[in-house]
Amino acid sequence: MGRLHEFVDAALAFPTVLFSFPLVVVIGYWIVSLLTGTALGDDAAGEGAPAAEAPGGGGFAGFLAGLGLGGVPVAVTVSLLVAVAWFAGLTGSVLAAGTPVLPAVPVAAVACAWLGTRLLTLPLRRAVPKERVPSRADFVGRTCVIRTGRVGRDFGQAEVTSPDGSSALVQVRQTGDDVFGAGSTALIFAYDAPGEFFWVMPYDAELDPDRPI
Repeated sequence: MGRLHEFVDAALAFPTVLFSFPLVVVIGYWIVSLLTGTALGDDAAGEGAPAAEAPGGGGFAGFLAGLGLGGVPVAVTVSLLVAVAWFAGLTGSVLAAGTPVLPAVPVAAVACAWLGTRLLTLPLRRAVPKERVPSRADFVGRTCVIRTGRVGRDFGQAEVTSPDGSSALVQVRQTGDDVFGAGSTALIFAYDAPGEFFWVMPYDAELDPDRPI
């Protein structure tokens, strides 16, 4: 009991107490996450706390990425920062007790937290699945609805629906002399990156292997 009492006193004394409350919050977060089956799985999928983005990203995730702590879910990064800072603060407060350097322990604890978290997240980045960035090439092979009165070699627009259900108005062109009227359906078969437009061809629903029978 004596050692436990000393441990509690040290955890609730300055400077460790500065990190004790955040540590309790982190522990509570993970307990709730385990009980509800959320958190880390949702983080990786982008439905919970977002993964730390690349430098230049916005929000808190972008801030962490700017510190070199990107590439893993924010919840994991923050949890590691708090845990390492708390442990470093506890160790420092014990070693520096009664000395003039005690007030500097929080600063040293934060520095240790950054360095320790940076080292710990290096192997974790390889385990976190990379989020696939949507590309215009994803539209190739999909049908679109012509929104202009004609489509030629230098003019035409169409509306295309992406796999996630969102729609976009894109520039389209054709290589032949097919007649495309407004509201007609066409098939996107290629993307011209320099011109930033899609090549389309007539679409025959009878030839669609996925059409309902």
